[in-house]
Amino acid sequence: MALDTAKPLKSSDKVGTICRALRRAIIEQALEPGAKLPEDALGERFGVSRTIARHALGQLASEGLVELRRNRIAVVVTPSWQDARDTFDIRMELERLVMRQLAGRLSRAQVARLKAHVEAESAAREGPDAVSIRLATEFHVLLATMTNSPVMVRYVSEIAYRCCLTLSLYSRPHSSECGVNEHIGIIDALERSDAAGAMALMHSHLDQVATRALVTPMPARGRDLLDVLAPYAAEGAELSVAPAAKAVAALKPRIVR
Repeated sequence: MALDTAKPLKSSDKVGTICRALRRAIIEQALEPGAKLPEDALGERFGVSRTIARHALGQLASEGLVELRRNRIAVVVTPSWQDARDTFDIRMELERLVMRQLAGRLSRAQVARLKAHVEAESAAREGPDAVSIRLATEFHVLLATMTNSPVMVRYVSEIAYRCCLTLSLYSRPHSSECGVNEHIGIIDALERSDAAGAMALMHSHLDQVATRALVTPMPARGRDLLDVLAPYAAEGAELSVAPAAKAVAALKPRIVR
């Protein structure tokens, strides 16, 4: 009789699965700012205890995506416009550092990976704006991972996702073609070892992203939380069973010096 050799997920793995699913649901606007995130509902959807759900919410709170209120009530953060502008300003300086570290140091495989991601962005232009925003954000996170600096990855990821949340709240319809072309220009400058040019392009790009935002709050949809999270929970479960070695390798690409 065949034995099931699959190992049960550790608590930390379950927390990570929930965080990935909620993070994506937030940046794709499936969960709008101000939406409540009850621990019992999350536990039911992801098949975990309320304690594990609480730990996941705490992690997202540390990233600035969730606000923890009294009586263990958690909601998706609603950033003010001034906070949003300040966040973009800080992000510009952080990502200028990323450009300085990567210029002339990317391997061919890394350049190919960046270009493949931009192709995915281009292919998504005809779809929902939320997906384009998510892919654009993931491009910047991917650049940060290529520095192989855990500190840089952490801070760029957190602030990029906060900016993504801002765009989901204060965005106006616009063509994503501009962002795609700007990403292509950044890759070209990095390939040319043009650190100054890449830094200038990144600063201009993020300033344009912020400028293309408009104070137009998205209307509340009032959808059921369990229904909203269904596809994200399923996808998170698939990701959680991927080999750990592949996950680590994906996060830490090598830099050729």
